Amino acid sequence: MRKPLFTGACTALVTPFLDGKVNYPMMEQLLRRQVEAGITAVVIAGTTGESPTLSDDEKIELFRRSKAYVGDSCKIIAGTGTNATDHAIALSRAAEEAGVDGLLVVTPYYNKATPDGLFAHYLSIAHAVSLPIILYNVPTRTGVDIPVSVYQRLSRVPNIVGVKEASSDITKIARIALACGPEFSVWSGNDDQIVPVLSLGGSGVISVLSNIYPKETEAMCQAALSGDFTGAAALQLHFLPLIDLLFCEVNPIPVKEALKCIGYDCGSCRLPLCKLTKEHQKQIEQYFL
Repeated sequence: MRKPLFTGACTALVTPFLDGKVNYPMMEQLLRRQVEAGITAVVIAGTTGESPTLSDDEKIELFRRSKAYVGDSCKIIAGTGTNATDHAIALSRAAEEAGVDGLLVVTPYYNKATPDGLFAHYLSIAHAVSLPIILYNVPTRTGVDIPVSVYQRLSRVPNIVGVKEASSDITKIARIALACGPEFSVWSGNDDQIVPVLSLGGSGVISVLSNIYPKETEAMCQAALSGDFTGAAALQLHFLPLIDLLFCEVNPIPVKEALKCIGYDCGSCRLPLCKLTKEHQKQIEQYFL
């Protein structure tokens, strides 16, 4: 039976900026904190890492430096999805050359691909690389929702190993598990649904919350994976107020403010994302008092 690429919490890491450029020393601090907390996988240049406003050169340098820094202590999963298949293939190949452990490939946004188009897009990327690929379904961002029937077809591709499902549809999670079987991993893409997804056989979460509380997010996952759903649910409920704050505005605007509150100034987001409103800034600051 195929083992999941990872189980438990994987952090969708922010990209820190300083004077408009990637702040690599801060990136190393963030990665060190994740590894020391027991996080075994990190996504670089995902949604939380502001992938839409990173250049390809910046992404590739982030992939290379991140993997060189963590070595074998943590898996680096590169966000390489775009809305052009050839571009996604080129970026995925570059990530593979940079030494990453896996790819997170978001659905092609804006194009509104048909189910057959989605299948062909992902199949083309899978055939171009040897790395394990995690599909990423986030319809509120992309305008595309991968049908269960497409998951079923893609689950038969050897290096397509699972999905980060961020549709918020728990019934769909169950249908994916039923259609694709246990070798196709499902990771929650929503921090407020970690325990419900794991209760349906999910493998873990690709998390924003773990930027702030990596150890605790991993503990929540491990409790659920070991069958302690009472303990896992208690952690889920405990962190729900913070999770709500982390999504009070468009991610990653709030999580960067939260990181600043705990001593990690990662700079502002790049436009068109702007500063947090003063009201929400005050709410986040008060949470950490």
